Amino acid sequence: QVQLVESGGGLVQSGGSLRLSCAASGRTFSSYGMAWFRQAPGKAREFVAGISRSGISPVYANSMKDRFTISRDNAKNTVYLQMNSLKLEDTAVYYCAADTSGNYGSFTHYDYWGQGTQVTVSS
Repeated sequence: QVQLVESGGGLVQSGGSLRLSCAASGRTFSSYGMAWFRQAPGKAREFVAGISRSGISPVYANSMKDRFTISRDNAKNTVYLQMNSLKLEDTAVYYCAADTSGNYGSFTHYDYWGQGTQVTVSS
């Protein structure tokens, strides 16, 4: 089983920045497609961003593409989400997900999920 552990969440002011990290277990991290999702209370889980095995081909939800950046460091078994210009509506629990087949799109059925990290944006 692949274990995913998110970190880096917290309280940040509107307009501020935050970087989330997701550390993965296993020796084959470089073969996984990775993604970030988020879920606010009372709302459905939504896709935020995904990244290919090489890190060359990121994809973003339309509402995030100009403010968020997904990246990965395969030597560290870690994927990141850099969040800039944060808004109140970005408040949510952010989850890391992995697909062992290397897929990373919004409709991918991801194999493994982390427990989430809370991001709260204040006015």
